[in-house]
Amino acid sequence: MLSFFRITAILEGISYLALFAITMPLKYMADLPMPNKYVGYAHGILFIAYIILAIVLWMEKKWSIKKGIILLLASLLPFATFYVENKYLKPEAE
Repeated sequence: MLSFFRITAILEGISYLALFAITMPLKYMADLPMPNKYVGYAHGILFIAYIILAIVLWMEKKWSIKKGIILLLASLLPFATFYVENKYLKPEAE
């Protein structure tokens, strides 16, 4: 489950950055809304999966409140899921 969460964290971070750095400029500057729609759907699914997996692992592994809150807040900030994966999840997996 931890390895699946690590993959989800990375994919959620990539979709977040793709949404804001690639598809939103395409939508508003080049009048191409379709890429934004599909990347937005993918990001939404990955975001929900990330939150659910973070809560499940938080409870299952009995992580501290601080660690749980950091995991949840990371889904809201650009690049933060990469930081969480590297600092918290990767060492836990090893």
